[in-house]
Amino acid sequence: MRAVSVNVGRPKPLVTGRRVVESAIGKAPVEGPVAVRGVNLEGDDQADRSVHGGPDQAVYAYASEDIAFWSDVTGLDLGPGAFGENLTTIGIDVSGARIGERWRIGTVELRVTGPRIPCFKLEARIGLRGFQKQFLHAGRPGAYFAIAEEGELRAGDAVEVVHRPEHDVTPRLIVETMWLDRTRLAEVEPAVPDMLPKLREWYEELAA
Repeated sequence: MRAVSVNVGRPKPLVTGRRVVESAIGKAPVEGPVAVRGVNLEGDDQADRSVHGGPDQAVYAYASEDIAFWSDVTGLDLGPGAFGENLTTIGIDVSGARIGERWRIGTVELRVTGPRIPCFKLEARIGLRGFQKQFLHAGRPGAYFAIAEEGELRAGDAVEVVHRPEHDVTPRLIVETMWLDRTRLAEVEPAVPDMLPKLREWYEELAA
């Protein structure tokens, strides 16, 4: 289990159908140690902090196995950073990590906070009509992390799971229950305290 790539990017114009918006979804691999502190990796940023980034979405990870899956499905040559992820991993089921789970990578400790919910910018990045919905239904959302301990990491660093909660609530399960099958909504309740704030709000609205 390791990070095969560390990816960063700054906001730049992104063509989305009839308009052009600013987005930092275009991320590229970098070499050497990368500082992870505050709400970002060094050299990384978000264009709209109201929906991306912040302390509970400081780092986004996606598995190279899932990138390979999408390459096969779409016929596109997709590589590290293709999904706007900061960390491309291998050997660990990112979407199957538990909410609140903690990973040690290099000298950094990260805490899982929730799944990636795709928006129109992902569809524009991949360049396939309908991909936003396709991604949502695939059960491969990846995971957002808060920075529990600041430090440095680099491509090649091992991923060590240093804490795993007793519940079974994962980013994959959250997407399945809150967007695709709300009859299972109660299954995610044990992880509510550790979820992204906006996920907690959605859960409370749906469970009311």
